[in-house]
Amino acid sequence: MYPILFQFGPLTVYSFGALMALAAITAGWILGLELKRYKYNPELASTIVFATAIGGLLGARLLFIAEEWQGFLAQPWRYIFTGAGFTWYGGFFGGAAAGWWVLKKNRIPILVGFDIAAPALALAYGVGRLGCHVAGDGDWGTVTDVPWGVAYTNAIVGWADPNTGIPYAPGVRVHPTPVYEFLQGVLAFAILWGLRKKNFAPGTLAWLYLIFAGLSRFVVEFWRINPAVALGLSEAQWFSAVLMVLGLALLALRPARARVA
Repeated sequence: MYPILFQFGPLTVYSFGALMALAAITAGWILGLELKRYKYNPELASTIVFATAIGGLLGARLLFIAEEWQGFLAQPWRYIFTGAGFTWYGGFFGGAAAGWWVLKKNRIPILVGFDIAAPALALAYGVGRLGCHVAGDGDWGTVTDVPWGVAYTNAIVGWADPNTGIPYAPGVRVHPTPVYEFLQGVLAFAILWGLRKKNFAPGTLAWLYLIFAGLSRFVVEFWRINPAVALGLSEAQWFSAVLMVLGLALLALRPARARVA
């Protein structure tokens, strides 16, 4: 893959950072459109994106460090400054907490704010996953012989099994699971974007996003290389199952339609 897009003198542009920036720009543009439609200041979009990006990255990195604590103690700087090493549900919690803080500070109802953000979040997550794909940050899947299998020979983390550290043999290809998640993100965005003008009760799009996010990660984990922790399911799948159940429960408990003033 291509962890470095280009170098110009002392300036190095990394593919992961570039795709993260594109994800942020995409989210900001969509958020601005939705904030304006809801009669809120569209300039808040940049504040929301910045806060949730920082919160998400911090949450994802901190949880990764917690999961790899022994390795972190041995080589702390490697874990802090690497371009890889993010746990998605850590990012989910960190980003959600930061978003909640911005919405509360600007007096936007929390459920309304999360509905506004849901389509943008779905698409931005997908674009961000392309950054994982291009950089080769170890998020790939199991060995496969499907025609679209990929060899991440220039991966930023090295072309080896992330669980064992054993280099892959020449010619080995794996499932490009970040691409699968990108496609899932685009599909979730299309559905949420198509539903956004319906007269649903506040929170409906947010709960649908929880279901989509949980379902997509639960499914893609069957092609990922993450080890099972219980009942044949990975840690990410258990968290995804919680998200799906939570989203379904909240969706079932919400009013069918928005209240008319």
